[in-house]
Amino acid sequence: MGRGFERHARTFTALTLVSRVTGFVRDALLARAFGAGPLLDAFNFAFQVPNLFRRLFGEGALTASFLPVYARLDRDEPEVARRFAGVMLAVMAIVLCGITIVGELGLFALLQADPPSAFGLRLLMIMLPYMPLVCLVALVGAMLQTHGKFGPSAASPIILNACIVGAAFVGSEWWDRLGFGPVQGDRAHVERVAWSVMVAGVLQLAWNLAALRVHRVRVHLRLGPDWPHLREVILKTLPMLLGLGVFQLNTFVDSLVASWQTMVGPTIMGIPYPLPEGSLTYLSYAQRLYEFPLGVFGVATATAIFPALARQANEPGEFMETLRRGVRLSFFIGFPASVGLLIVREPLAGAVFRGGRFAQDDVAMVGFVLAMYAPAVWAYALHQVATRAFYALGDSVTPVRISLWMVLANFLLNVALIWTPLRVGGLALSTALCAIVQVALMSRALRARLGPVVDRETAGALWRTVLATVAMAAVTGLAAIAFDGEDTWVWDAGALLVLVGVGGIAYVSSARILKMPELGWALRR
Repeated sequence: MGRGFERHARTFTALTLVSRVTGFVRDALLARAFGAGPLLDAFNFAFQVPNLFRRLFGEGALTASFLPVYARLDRDEPEVARRFAGVMLAVMAIVLCGITIVGELGLFALLQADPPSAFGLRLLMIMLPYMPLVCLVALVGAMLQTHGKFGPSAASPIILNACIVGAAFVGSEWWDRLGFGPVQGDRAHVERVAWSVMVAGVLQLAWNLAALRVHRVRVHLRLGPDWPHLREVILKTLPMLLGLGVFQLNTFVDSLVASWQTMVGPTIMGIPYPLPEGSLTYLSYAQRLYEFPLGVFGVATATAIFPALARQANEPGEFMETLRRGVRLSFFIGFPASVGLLIVREPLAGAVFRGGRFAQDDVAMVGFVLAMYAPAVWAYALHQVATRAFYALGDSVTPVRISLWMVLANFLLNVALIWTPLRVGGLALSTALCAIVQVALMSRALRARLGPVVDRETAGALWRTVLATVAMAAVTGLAAIAFDGEDTWVWDAGALLVLVGVGGIAYVSSARILKMPELGWALRR
């Protein structure tokens, strides 16, 4: 059962790859249509709020606390599991809708004062109802994953990306060139993109509920028989909010700091603010780029491994075998991704975003911020696996305790580094440093509880990954010298294809020479 997670990881990876590619199309169109400035900053800030809830509740604490309970019931008492799933959906729908209503009322009250951030707050009012929809999508996805169906939840982001792309294209200058109508005002255009997010949420939920129908889950509010299970999930969810969502919280703190000019004003306590408008756009787009390998491979591995770890919580030998394989596979993909992103950062940023209103200076800034994030991609991936290991064991306290310190450290580094020459890059660097420290602390805590996760065999595997990555970096770095030239989209796209191809061949060849089984785990059917 433990090794079966790799097949699910490949399914999740394939669909996540498609969703990430469509996400790049979405971001590329938005960048070219609106450029790096206050409008796109306002949209990115408003869009991050429902997505923060999605990552904390939907894909984070709620799923992490619900899935082990549901998996146990599905194994021992399938009928009870179906009944529990129905009441869980009903309760969460009520709670999340209540939070949304309170949030909408608060935003309406703020808008009455006509603050400088009025446009951003209006966008947030439009997109906030996406929060309960996408959280319920994640909850239904956890149910489907327990039954071995990873496709619907992995494919859901494709629906969101398609809706945003359609809304961004309609009314754009390209729409006008095709003769369909005149270019609209930028604000009206951005608002229509925000409404498309709501449409996507409805479609995503309908898609996942349709896939769940075969398992005969019926939504209801008869709490009595299922209260003990519901109570168990609630008690686990509350402390998990920071444990699994620390990187999302750190990202959101970064966004608050980066969007000060747009959402508050040009000064802080009378002192000119060091980050210009557009900083949040640079930060957000750099996050999209480093999240590509993380989401396609790192999160996919952690998502697929979690049900296996939950089932093996009382079988220490199998649990450790599965965990070690997860660590090896995550590092095998995450470490070369860190190094590779550093090498191709500017061609990658140019190939995705260059064009329209997004100029060379904007591309260079995205590449610079990506260089600050990239060194810790391997740590982000290992954090996903380690946190799920704790939660599978029923330990939500340890990740929370470590996370609280990391959130504080990240904030302090943020407010210090933005005043240095790093500016917006300091926000990314602080997140990367905290990620590495957090993984070290979590590894130490796992060792104290389970014994050495990185035993001699695992340590040897990790060192072979480092050697293969060094070989890849040497070959790719030499090839990159030939592409240090023109600032055009064609040049960037060509350089990216060549460098990724050369690097990929070098890494796979090195892995085969070193006889690394992780290559087979990642690719084997």
